[in-house]
Amino acid sequence: MLLMGGGRVDEAVAHAARVLRAVADRDWGVPAAGLGWSCLRTAEHVAGCLVAYAGQLTGRAAGGWVPFEAALDEGSGPEDAIRVIESAGGILASVVRTTPRGVRAYHPYPCGSADAAGFAAMGAAELLLHTYDIASALGADAEPPAALTEAVLAHLFPEVSPVASGASPWQVLLWATGRGELPGRARRTAWKWRNAASLDAGPLALRELTPAAAADLAEGGTGGLTWIEGGPFGGTRGAAGSVVKAYVSGVHRPEFGVYALVRTADEVAIGGMGFHGPPDDEGRVEVGYDLAEAARGHGHATAALRALAAWALARPDVTSLLALVEPGNLPSRAVLTRVGFTPLPPREPNLAYGLR
Repeated sequence: MLLMGGGRVDEAVAHAARVLRAVADRDWGVPAAGLGWSCLRTAEHVAGCLVAYAGQLTGRAAGGWVPFEAALDEGSGPEDAIRVIESAGGILASVVRTTPRGVRAYHPYPCGSADAAGFAAMGAAELLLHTYDIASALGADAEPPAALTEAVLAHLFPEVSPVASGASPWQVLLWATGRGELPGRARRTAWKWRNAASLDAGPLALRELTPAAAADLAEGGTGGLTWIEGGPFGGTRGAAGSVVKAYVSGVHRPEFGVYALVRTADEVAIGGMGFHGPPDDEGRVEVGYDLAEAARGHGHATAALRALAAWALARPDVTSLLALVEPGNLPSRAVLTRVGFTPLPPREPNLAYGLR
């Protein structure tokens, strides 16, 4: 189970506290590994990030960072810093647990916002990575539990896979953040993590499925969503499985996977829509979608496809969209026509439609 929530934050806090207390008697005035900050200042930064993330969610911040920061009292030492990290982590974990589905708050990477799971993943990443920075400077080991590390990767670094890399999740996370080597890959000198995108489609939102959510859906779970009766439909689970296969193989490209179609009025997921992979060499990308039977006949597929098509065709790497549909699927053909797709030469046994 790779889903991210308050429990993952608690797990990361417990790991950080355990590692840091083992070196609390050492000199925290030395620089943390790879950073210009002292170990004590790095610990203060971690606590500040955790509180800031909680503040973004509780404040429903839309256009920027809530203008406050958390700092250690003057004269604080290592044990004080560890206690503050534990307290700040508890605040974030509680906020993540109580934030309603659908709430998103400002974060710049890459789409301008993140949901509670995203902030939980970022908080866990701050804890794991900066605990490593401090422990490395003080001569201690800081490798976290593999399952926790894999969950962070599946949420924030969907473009890299431990399985495809042939390395442990921890090795991959260190490489992904410029802290380590990975066989066959150049060392990273710059990096940013990624939060799942959300696209507006009027009464719907298209919520990008992370590899973690896709894995849960493919295995018969909910993907962290509340589904309409009869959902998710089989095609959505199958598409989620394709995302997982691409991720495990190391070829998944963020934003060109699957999106859950969610009614914003009640945060109920009604279907799935997305891409069969990234654009080809000619800039063509194939789209697909399905709705649970209870959600059909209300114009939802048309609204969602219009939004997804507009987003895709506004990108410089996309020149056209392709959709394949069975000849007898008249409702789906009607959706494509309403959105502006036009017939192309058939691709037996399916009909083909394109939009440029």
